[in-house]
Amino acid sequence: MNKKIVAVLFCWSGITFGLHAQNVFSMADVIYRAQSQSPIFKQTETRRENRYWQYQYYRTNYNPQIRLISNNAGSLYNNSFTPVRQPDGSIQYLQLNQFNPGVNIALQQPISLTGGTLSVNSTYNYFNNITDKTTQWNGTVMNVQLYQPIFSFNQLKWDRKIEPIRYEESKRDYAESMEQIANSSVDAFFSVLQAQVNSQIAKFNLANNDTIYKIEKGRYNIGTTSEDKLLQVELQLLRSRKDVAQANLDLQTASLQMRTFIGLRNGERFELLLPDTIPQFEVTEEEAIMYARQTRSAFIAFERRKIEAEQAVAQARGQRYDVGITAAYGLNNVGNALGDLYSNPSRQQVANITFNVPLVDWGRRKAMMRTAYANKTLNDYVIAQDEVNFEQEILTQVRQFEMLRLQIEITRKSDEVAMERYRVAQNRYLIGKIDITNLNIALTEKDDAKRSYIQALKSFWMAYYDLRRLTLYDFSAKKLLYHSE
Repeated sequence: MNKKIVAVLFCWSGITFGLHAQNVFSMADVIYRAQSQSPIFKQTETRRENRYWQYQYYRTNYNPQIRLISNNAGSLYNNSFTPVRQPDGSIQYLQLNQFNPGVNIALQQPISLTGGTLSVNSTYNYFNNITDKTTQWNGTVMNVQLYQPIFSFNQLKWDRKIEPIRYEESKRDYAESMEQIANSSVDAFFSVLQAQVNSQIAKFNLANNDTIYKIEKGRYNIGTTSEDKLLQVELQLLRSRKDVAQANLDLQTASLQMRTFIGLRNGERFELLLPDTIPQFEVTEEEAIMYARQTRSAFIAFERRKIEAEQAVAQARGQRYDVGITAAYGLNNVGNALGDLYSNPSRQQVANITFNVPLVDWGRRKAMMRTAYANKTLNDYVIAQDEVNFEQEILTQVRQFEMLRLQIEITRKSDEVAMERYRVAQNRYLIGKIDITNLNIALTEKDDAKRSYIQALKSFWMAYYDLRRLTLYDFSAKKLLYHSE
């Protein structure tokens, strides 16, 4: 009997993490799958593509465009009775049957420096009175036109300042999102690993308690133990069976969550390998801050937000007045055929000034400008606080990192000591030196030490990938995780 319980109790030392599983995943395997096939990765990739095309759309705002624009004078086709005023002032309803198409071909070039638009146009209009079969062409062979708003908000100017920063910010944000996926992968990985360890602990304890119950029952039968101790052991055995069922359910739930997160769809079983090799490297606060300022999207976002606040002030200032100048020069003509438009065309000159200036607005413009300035001041204070929080988050993570590394060494040693203590306790129990209560205490301490070690590993690796996300720098491999193209 003693040999049997020793064999069962010592089986913990032979517990492995997935060496006989059909699929064995290391932490690196889980991270790789999450960063290449998970649903959150696909969402991240889609956002990256979306931001790329938004940037390409912005760039086209500064390129010339060729447009074909309809230019119908009234209706393209009109067959109806229409009131026509006669020379004596009376109105006579006449039936009209007319075809009057028109088209304008324009080459337009925005002027980003001033916010105006320069265009070269050719316009053609055709008139066909079907009733009396008369036709005529009218058109502008060539027309150069400039429209220039005065004192207005120049969107192109501000976009040129903001959009490149926004695009660079999106690329850095993508790199940070990949590290966040890695961090979440570590969380999912250790959730399964902890459930896996709990399941193994529960099965091990069930086997132990079953054997102890048989030993205690034999002692009761020969009168060397009390009924109270036998019932205590039996109750512990029943709890062990419940713990095994709960641990198996927790393992299934955690495995399903990780399977969903990393994008496994074929339902294959897997086991996880314990990542007990800890990378050794030094992290200083100065280095962490330096790399974060060099690579993080949040840092350049501070600059973008300041420019956007200035843009809001400029936009409020530009809305106070609405003044625009239009000037055009070209050649136009009329004729019975299209070719007649090019025969001795006449000079065409157009100039126009439009304005909408409030004379009395009861302080409306002043209130609008004061609001814009107040918003800018508030934004400056918020950004200043965000910059402090930006650095504080990194400093806290760096200071916590070394403590987590030390915690692993402590919990690893505690796990070994608790295991050895339990072996001593179970041997003393077998020879009757301690009772079942003390053995259970040693068993609980052994289980808690194992769980604490796994939790320490989880905390370290999550902090490791969180530090990578906060700095976009791999301190272990000594390389940047983002390079500006």
